[in-house]
Amino acid sequence: MPVLVSVAVFVAIILIVLALIYAFSGGSVLVSERLGRLWRPSAHERAGLKETRREVMDTILSGIAKILPSSSDQATETNQRLIYAGFRRPEAAGFFSAVRIALIVILVCLVYFTGVYKSNPLLFFVMAAVAGFVLPDIWLTQQVKARHQLLRLAMPDALDLVVISMEAGLGIDQALLYVSQELRIAHPELCAEFDLVNAEMHMGKTRLEALRSLAERTGVDDIQALVATLVQTDRFGTSVAHSLRIHSDDLRTKRRQRAEELAAKTAIKMIFPLVLFIFPALFVVILGPALITMIRMLGQMR
Repeated sequence: MPVLVSVAVFVAIILIVLALIYAFSGGSVLVSERLGRLWRPSAHERAGLKETRREVMDTILSGIAKILPSSSDQATETNQRLIYAGFRRPEAAGFFSAVRIALIVILVCLVYFTGVYKSNPLLFFVMAAVAGFVLPDIWLTQQVKARHQLLRLAMPDALDLVVISMEAGLGIDQALLYVSQELRIAHPELCAEFDLVNAEMHMGKTRLEALRSLAERTGVDDIQALVATLVQTDRFGTSVAHSLRIHSDDLRTKRRQRAEELAAKTAIKMIFPLVLFIFPALFVVILGPALITMIRMLGQMR
């Protein structure tokens, strides 16, 4: 009987492996291709299905977001942070609130079903709820910092190209459009912002209003300084290319200073892993044989 069970299990495993290989194989089978043509929707149908799913998801998320009460100041701050992180869709705030509620429910259920709450139910449930409420904020803060860092790193290169374009005879509007086309692969975040500036100017906004919207939308100090420089050059009638060249040199100096600051902080940050992980291993390797020898000698003397 055990032999039959072993043979049956072996045959079942072989059949499962063969089925998986057949299912995920790259070769094309005529029957599977014909069946795939029958059930695979067209591009228009896929777009319609995607739009329908998006509408259903937006409806669900907007309903979930209404459960969590929030003040107008808190909602405005959350919307601003989402815009800083690059989420500009109107339903982004509702999605963020819905994710927060869903995470709270998931963590509370996880604590309940795993049974870790039995020693102190109130403490564990409160910790799960607080973690579900705080973790989305931490993630959003990290997203804002990462996007601000990308925009800061892209500004000197973009300004150099703007200066070259303006010295070649282009205006500031055409130069921004040219930069957004040329640096789209290297710096997509900044190019998307420049595209939005050009779109706002085409929609009827003045250049200064579009640039001020750029500064408010990104929240990066370097971009705010750039907008202030352009506003001053437009007000006093000075050379835009010369002002942008000076500003680009200043940004490169700031970027070098930030890199030097991070390099100076490295020595302090290395203390903790050295003390916690590397020094104990060195002590064991260096002092271990001497300690063993001392123990043996003391044992012989005893």
